[in-house]
Amino acid sequence: MASANLSAELECSVCLNIYTDPVNLRCGHNFCRACIDRVLDTQEGSGGYSCPECREKFPDRPALHRNITLRNIVENFLSAQPDQEESGVFCTHCVDAPVPAVRSCLHCEVSLCDKHLRVHKKSPEHILCDPTLSMESRKCSIHKKILEYYCTEDETCICVSCCLIGGHKGHKMESLDEASEKKKETLRNVLQKLLTKREETDERVQSLQEYRRKVIDYDTMRVHTYFRNLRSHLEDLEKSFLREIPRSADQVSIFIRDLEIKKEELSRKMRHIEELCNMTDPLTVLQESDTGDLCDTEDGDNEDRDRHEELLYGVQDQGFDVNRILSTLHTLSEIITEVNIDFYIENAEDMHLNVDTLHTSLQISDGWKTVSKSDTEQNLPETPERFRDSPQVLSSQRFSSGKHYWDVYVEGSENWRVGVCYPSMDRTGRESCIGNNNKSWCLARNGRKYRLKHDNKAMYLMDNTSNAVRIYMDYEAGRISFYDLCDPIRLLHTFTTTFTEPLHAGIGVWGGCIKICRRY
Repeated sequence: MASANLSAELECSVCLNIYTDPVNLRCGHNFCRACIDRVLDTQEGSGGYSCPECREKFPDRPALHRNITLRNIVENFLSAQPDQEESGVFCTHCVDAPVPAVRSCLHCEVSLCDKHLRVHKKSPEHILCDPTLSMESRKCSIHKKILEYYCTEDETCICVSCCLIGGHKGHKMESLDEASEKKKETLRNVLQKLLTKREETDERVQSLQEYRRKVIDYDTMRVHTYFRNLRSHLEDLEKSFLREIPRSADQVSIFIRDLEIKKEELSRKMRHIEELCNMTDPLTVLQESDTGDLCDTEDGDNEDRDRHEELLYGVQDQGFDVNRILSTLHTLSEIITEVNIDFYIENAEDMHLNVDTLHTSLQISDGWKTVSKSDTEQNLPETPERFRDSPQVLSSQRFSSGKHYWDVYVEGSENWRVGVCYPSMDRTGRESCIGNNNKSWCLARNGRKYRLKHDNKAMYLMDNTSNAVRIYMDYEAGRISFYDLCDPIRLLHTFTTTFTEPLHAGIGVWGGCIKICRRY
C-alpha cells in the first residue's frame, strides 16, 4: 500500500507515468523534462508561459532545473519494484486469478509466478528470463533454438547451432550477458555525453535569456533617456521661441505707432501747405516762417526705410529668425525619418572582398572580410577588374535593388576611403580613386581631415568621426548615407541620385587595415 502511494507521488502530471529525468519549475512543481519541454513549446508565441499544474504565469520561458534528489528517489523506487508489475505478463499456471509473472521459461514457453517458479525444474535446458509474451523473438528463426550467444562480427544474436554448423561458424562469440554489458557501457558513455551536452545547452540558453533580458533593459533605458532629453530640449526651445514671437511683434507695434505719429505730422504739414497754396495774398505766403521745415520731405526717410526692411524681411541681427528655425527643425525631421527608414533592416550584409579587383599592394584576410596594406607587392594575375594605380578593392556582392547596409572598422590608418561605386569605374589613373569620378561615392580621411566625395567634388566635415562607419544604400530611392557609429549613431551625409548600374562596396587603404563587420 505504501508502495502504491509512493508510485502515485512519483507520477508526472503530464504523461501520468513515473518521472523520467525529473526537472522543476520556479513554482516548485516537477515534470519529466521531455514532457514539460513539449508543453512549453506549445505555449511559444502565446505571450507568456504557465505551469500546467498550478497555472503560475512566467513572462519568459522558465529555466528547467534538474531535480537530482527526486531522480535518485525514482531510481531507487524502480529498482525495488518487481519488473512483472509493469510487464503485463501473468503466470501461465494460475488459472483461477491472474497473478503477475516474475520469470518466463524459454524451454517450456511458460511464464511463472513466485510460487510456481519455486517448483519449476532447474535443469540447464530450462532457461529463465524476464517475463515476456513474445517467446518466439527469443529463439533462432532458423534452428528454433534459444538465442544464447552474440556474434560480434555480424552483430546479431544466435543460437548454439548457428555457432557450430550455421553461417556464424568460426566467428568471435560472446555470451548475451557479456555483449549486453558492453553495449550498456557504451550507451552509458553516450548517455553521459548527451547529459553533459544538454546541461551545457541549458546553461547557454539560460545565459542567453539573461543576456537578452539585460540587453532589452539597457537598450530600453538608453532609448527612453535619449528621447526624454530630446523632448525636454525641444520643449524648452519651443517655449523660448514662443516667448520671442510676442517680443518681435512688440517691436513691430512700436514702429507702427512711430509711423502713425509721423503720418499725422505729415498730414498736418500737408494741410498747412494746402492752406498756403490757397491764399490769394502773396505777402502772407512769402512771410510764412516755417516753410523750410514744411519742404523738408527727406527727414528720417532712410532710417524708416531700413527699419521697415529689417522688421518685414528679418534681415536685422535680432537672434530670432522663424524661417531659419523652421528650416533647421525641418532638417531634423528629415534626419529622424531617415534613421527610422534605414534601420528597419535587421541584419548587415555578409560582405566579402573580391580578390580579382585587389590592388597588388594590398592583401585580404579573415575570410575575405579584412583588407590591409602589404609591405611587399603581391604576385597577382592580371585581370580587367584589378585596380592598378589606387590601393583599392571592391566587394564580390553587387546590389541592383533593395535596401542594404554594412559596417566597416578602420585600424591603424589615417588615410582611407570607404563607399560604393559602379563596376564600370576606371581601374587606372587618378579618376580610378573612389570619389574622384561620377561613378562612386565615398567618405574619405586624409590625416586629420574628413570629407565626402563624389565626381571629384569634396564636402569637408567639421567634426572628426570614429573608426567605425556604416554605409547605407536604398537603391530604388537613390540614396547613399554615411553614419558615424559613435554613441548615439550620427548621420554624416546622404547623397541622392538615380542609380544606373549595380553597386559594389569599395574600400581604399593607404595604411593599416579595414574590416567589414556583420555587427559592430
